[in-house]
Amino acid sequence: MTEASGKGSGPAKGAPVPAEVLPVARVLVDTPLPHLDRPFDYLVPEAMAADAAPGCRVRVRFSGKLVDGFLLERAEASEHEGKLTGLERVVSSEPVLAPEIAALCRAVADRYAGTMSDVVRLAVPPRHAKVESEPPKPEGAKAEAGTVEVPEEDVARTEFPGLWREYTTGPSFLTALAEGRSPRAVWNVLPGAGTDGWPEGIALAVLATLRGGRGAVVVVPDGKDVALLDAALGRVLGDGRHVALTAGLGPAERYRRWLRVLRGQVRVAVGTRAAAFAAVRDLGLVVIWDDGDDLHAERLAPYPHAREVLALRAHQTGAAMLIAGYSRTAEATQLIATGWARPITASREVLRRHAPRVRPSGGDDELARDEAARAARLPSVAWGALRQGLASGPVLVQVPRRGYLPALACQNCRAPARCVQSLPGPAAQVATSASADPGAGGTGPLCGGPLALRGGHAAPYCRWCGRIAGMWRCQTCGSNRMRAVVVGARRTAEELGRAFPSVAVKTSGRDGVLATVGSAPALVVATPGAEPVAEGGYAAGVLLDGWAMLGRPDLRAAEETLRRWMNAAALLRPAAELVVLADSAVPAVQALIRWDPVTHAERELAERAALGFPPAVRMATLTGTSGGVREMAADLRLPEGAQVLGPVPVETRRAAGEAEERLMIRVPRGAGGALARALKGAVGVRSARKAPDLVRVCMDPIDLI
Repeated sequence: MTEASGKGSGPAKGAPVPAEVLPVARVLVDTPLPHLDRPFDYLVPEAMAADAAPGCRVRVRFSGKLVDGFLLERAEASEHEGKLTGLERVVSSEPVLAPEIAALCRAVADRYAGTMSDVVRLAVPPRHAKVESEPPKPEGAKAEAGTVEVPEEDVARTEFPGLWREYTTGPSFLTALAEGRSPRAVWNVLPGAGTDGWPEGIALAVLATLRGGRGAVVVVPDGKDVALLDAALGRVLGDGRHVALTAGLGPAERYRRWLRVLRGQVRVAVGTRAAAFAAVRDLGLVVIWDDGDDLHAERLAPYPHAREVLALRAHQTGAAMLIAGYSRTAEATQLIATGWARPITASREVLRRHAPRVRPSGGDDELARDEAARAARLPSVAWGALRQGLASGPVLVQVPRRGYLPALACQNCRAPARCVQSLPGPAAQVATSASADPGAGGTGPLCGGPLALRGGHAAPYCRWCGRIAGMWRCQTCGSNRMRAVVVGARRTAEELGRAFPSVAVKTSGRDGVLATVGSAPALVVATPGAEPVAEGGYAAGVLLDGWAMLGRPDLRAAEETLRRWMNAAALLRPAAELVVLADSAVPAVQALIRWDPVTHAERELAERAALGFPPAVRMATLTGTSGGVREMAADLRLPEGAQVLGPVPVETRRAAGEAEERLMIRVPRGAGGALARALKGAVGVRSARKAPDLVRVCMDPIDLI
């Protein structure tokens, strides 16, 4: 039940004449204070009665200030009659916070121990008044009815689902969507299909949903995937039947497309994680591609994951859900184990026709005899695969690190090369000029940041403070000589260019991501997630430095490594040769060789359940100063069965000031809601008493280290 509030608003002075019908407005006030995370009641003046629709933006007076808010609902009466002030202004009569999305925001906030205002800020883009006043342009949809007419030739495509026939239960999944049912599935996509693979499959699932009279929301990790799916939806649905929502569109165009969805002009939305909140009418299907990608995890409080947002939405609306990817996460496996979802997989015979031929390589003891190959760190088997592949098309080389030489060490004693320059005291966290005198910088503590190289002729620099370390000496042995610990993508491209001097070398990574490459022979060096799609598929591939990903101190290291390998391997032609530089005895390497992400995910889930790690349990982290974390822990009223781990120091930059600590709380899955409520209550107590130390609360974080 909502709470009315006379607090913060004060007694009404010269209150306006209230509306005759539903004179009370329950408003979600945009405030960052957790202890005020509830609706507040205001009077609706008669002059604003027509415009004050549920979901519209309003301005209200709160604690003596004018603040923004969203009108959630209109009511006949309030528990605080006589103490209510009126709405100051209806900013826009556009009902941008639809009731379904408001309920979803409330559920997400409760699940992640956050505030509804923070979630609404993620769900509703900033207003663009000029765009809002533009006349509607249906373009292939009936705005007044909110329906989409699917042409007969498109209907036929859902009856003959093409690539979905490769999967045992694929056609029945599409049939269920077309009949208006709500199946929930985890789809392991076959490799080797390129742009006609998963984008085409998702587009056909969306088309089947439209045929059943419902809409769809599709969430992908990044803009490159949005472009691929946008093109596939255009081919399958036709022009004007969907919108793509990305941050790169700019505020005006993104708001314009978002309004088309809100107004029912289109019923299909595709985009990155914020698109999970798109207000599609009559929602029938939610889809997430590659749910293990960390780009699906929101960086802003309360840090929701797109997979969980879509699962909550499917549960609330009764919509179907499809979790798709080449690999499989432990979380998706957990959904299958509980019976919430069903698997969609291909038979081993079909898989053998599509999968590449994977060969592991031990590494240094197998280096090719060619001097250029040794310089490029290529074993003989990798050298042969690349040379043979270049005879018929492009080849892919995946490098786990971006940059040139992102990590350096002392050549003599192998100690990590760290910045030994002093920081400028109170401005320690502010990077100084890269051309500053190495001996300058004030009397603050030593920076201690890792040193790196930007190029072959560049001087080492600190990745934290940015200053040049031209006079560096090892603090352990005194040597001034360095060696590479990790080789980045740009250095690898440089070495491969010398090894294959007559072949074009293309790079794709942080400095520039290629979406596609042609079918001509070329060496494509890419970091994980930035691999472009090759026309006709890659003729061969090499996955370098497997130890760099497998050896990370992360709960998800093996799962994440297999995911990145499979995403790259899936871009190869069927039966093309793929060489992975890693020990063949490692379970993740064996899963890649057999192309069996299902067994690997089931093993991961079983191990985590035995050790008490997510997703077998629910976990929360509290991160902040030592005093803040310990004070908040003392205020917590934890549910039965909770285990407190820590607090332990968090390895942070020395330049960041005071050291932080992290405390973990683990509870059984069934107690996750109780833990979230306890954390939210403790945060509210700290907010009410204006505690000075900020403590970040994160439920089910993707990174526990």
